[in-house]
Amino acid sequence: MSKNIIILQHIPIETPGYILDLMIKDGMKLTTIELDEGENIPEDLNEFDGMFCMGGPMDTWMEEAYPWLIDEKEKIKHFVMDLKKPFLGFCLGCQLLGEVVGGKVVKTQPPEIGVLDIEMQDACKQDKLFSSYSPKIKALQWHSYEVQNLEHNPNVTVLASSPITKYQIFKYQNHAYGIQFHIEIKNDTVSQWGCVPEYEKALNDTLGEGALNKFDKEAQSSMSSMNANAEQLYNNYKSLL
Repeated sequence: MSKNIIILQHIPIETPGYILDLMIKDGMKLTTIELDEGENIPEDLNEFDGMFCMGGPMDTWMEEAYPWLIDEKEKIKHFVMDLKKPFLGFCLGCQLLGEVVGGKVVKTQPPEIGVLDIEMQDACKQDKLFSSYSPKIKALQWHSYEVQNLEHNPNVTVLASSPITKYQIFKYQNHAYGIQFHIEIKNDTVSQWGCVPEYEKALNDTLGEGALNKFDKEAQSSMSSMNANAEQLYNNYKSLL
């Protein structure tokens, strides 16, 4: 099955990771837009069957420093609300979707960084992407902001939560999903992201100086199960295309 997927990236090292490898193996037609390098999202999005929106060190409200965020939000809104095509947003991408559908992005207290538990909610039992997931999964978290205030939108369903973050996974209608944690990680993800100044600071502020090696080992110990969850997500997502 060869489908046309557009990938919105905010920093070169934050790609769809493990899922990218699966898409390449499947022969998907991939168009990557590196927004932080000045690339523009196409005006006509009709040719794309699905959209991935990745994480990044900036925040949704930093439109003055990153003016391309304004256009990105408009394009996500058009893709999700007008074209009603399948969308997956990860971390920052999750928060951008949250804003687009009426939520507010606020500071997470405290930040969630580490390999932590995610509780799947009852709504998952009927969901196309997550119905076969275990009630509790391990996931890599690395975020200091989160989406809130989506309760008023009847088209939004909470699918997974953690003790700190309610909207770990949510969906808009049945085709657009926000995933706050990093289901897409690979073996080298933590070590690569640890070189990003914003991520390194958040890590050290939360877990203490020199926490990167411990964090990396913790991620490696759960990598097989996290990759299995990513593959399951990807295979189910293909059914939406």
